[in-house]
Amino acid sequence: MQKKIAMIFAGQGSQAVGMGKDFYENSDIAKEMFKKAGERIGVDFEALLFSENEKLGQTAYTQPAILLVQMVAYRLFQDAYPTQATLFLGHSLGEFSALCASGAIDYVDAVELVHKRGLLMQEACASIEAGMMALVGIDDGAVEKVCDEAQKSGKKVWPANYNQDGQLVVAGMKADLVSLEQTFKDAGAKRAILLDMSVASHCDLLSSAQELLADLMSKMITESFSAPIVSNVTTKPYSTKDEAVSLLKEQLVKPVKYKQSIEAIANDIDMAIEFGNGSVLKGLNKRIAKDLVTLNVSDMESLAKVIEEIRS
Repeated sequence: MQKKIAMIFAGQGSQAVGMGKDFYENSDIAKEMFKKAGERIGVDFEALLFSENEKLGQTAYTQPAILLVQMVAYRLFQDAYPTQATLFLGHSLGEFSALCASGAIDYVDAVELVHKRGLLMQEACASIEAGMMALVGIDDGAVEKVCDEAQKSGKKVWPANYNQDGQLVVAGMKADLVSLEQTFKDAGAKRAILLDMSVASHCDLLSSAQELLADLMSKMITESFSAPIVSNVTTKPYSTKDEAVSLLKEQLVKPVKYKQSIEAIANDIDMAIEFGNGSVLKGLNKRIAKDLVTLNVSDMESLAKVIEEIRS
């Protein structure tokens, strides 16, 4: 009997110098994908990914770099062992990779789309001191309560990423985040870590980018979904162009409900496979749904291991 598999993709923060290099050095397909993506947005992906540089940490370049490596990993997996996904799921930026893997957008178009998404996000936060803060060891409800009370007093801070129990990221004005550090700790946080980011993702500070992003998506996304995608916003699956445009427009300003999404699908799938650099989501899944088997494809060796595991 065919296994029910969720194909999953991590978001920003999963990048690292050298990611995708093993694929690039061992696959002509990978080289061709790098070349075509680079020509589309005028980026030398070999230089961006394989040598130390400042651009890899800039949102407008981080996003296409992550998506490209994920799509290379997914393409090489499908070429080696064609497998029908039951569901696709991504964390933040990863939802665009999920959209691409489903067949609803061409990977070169997707590289251009997330490059422009990154530019729009940077522009939305260019004139303000925005930021994000990771909170560890605190209940979701306690974070939500602090944010609600802070907003009533004029502070701009919102829950942004629900990653796992006891790990939540908040976004907003950097000064407001810093001012609430002790409040979060008083509410139960063991640690409150200001992240090295100049963009505040998944909050109202990005509202100015929504319509421009929606216009871009409307021109690039098609109706060709090979399987449903689980929305970061609703935790429910969708499989139409109109839903994709609407939900990914909302995703800019709404929190990523990754934990809730995995909880929603864990009993409906046999395993999850993470594509791209590292194994961020594999680690989260282990703590969200400990019985859910999660594999990862990040280089040629792990690709072979995953295929062997599925066959067994």
